[in-house]
Amino acid sequence: MTIIYLVFNEGYVATLGQPPGRTELCTEAIRLGRLVRALMAPRPPAEATGLVALMLLHDSRRAARLDEAGNLVLLEEQDRGRWDQQQIAEALPLVDEALRGEPGPFALQATIAAVHCRAARAENTNWPEIVRLYDLLGRVQPSPVVALNRAVAIAMADGPQVALALVDQLTATGALNGYHLLHAVRADLLRRIGSSAEAARSYARALELVTNDSERRFLERRLRELPSPQT
Repeated sequence: MTIIYLVFNEGYVATLGQPPGRTELCTEAIRLGRLVRALMAPRPPAEATGLVALMLLHDSRRAARLDEAGNLVLLEEQDRGRWDQQQIAEALPLVDEALRGEPGPFALQATIAAVHCRAARAENTNWPEIVRLYDLLGRVQPSPVVALNRAVAIAMADGPQVALALVDQLTATGALNGYHLLHAVRADLLRRIGSSAEAARSYARALELVTNDSERRFLERRLRELPSPQT
């Protein structure tokens, strides 16, 4: 199941260059996930069900993730009318099924994705619930990436200053210093609190590490949009 999800992720956000994603890899990963779940019928493990739900929910947003020029569109800025409602309708009952009993990492990640998909508008997103789910995920599968994603959710629920302290603690460990999204998140939090010079340094570090062209263009645009230093 982990390998299938790695295939999906490579299709969702290509590691290198262009294209920004590979639809055929996402489609094949979903097919394989469904096959694994079917082979384990009539009582497939909750994680097999959670994996299928997770991939369907992420893939449902595919058409809205990039603009016509191939530039990245943030989740909160996406046109939710372009999300695949058929895939969402298939996935949500699977999320509920996967949560019965003791939820594992795939089930919890699918539940987080479901919170986003159940919100008709970005401002309706239940961020405190997402923070709670990341708390659970951090206990079931502790990792620096989970901690980073939790900090992003806390930024939306409680503000960027609280989240920045968490990201700085994570940065101090050195665990994700080669991960461009750590620096991109830190840059965004600094931008939101008005620390433009420090944000620029974090954006520059993220640009040194990023390998996907769509993400690179997004970071370059964010860097250009920062206010010029006062003289």
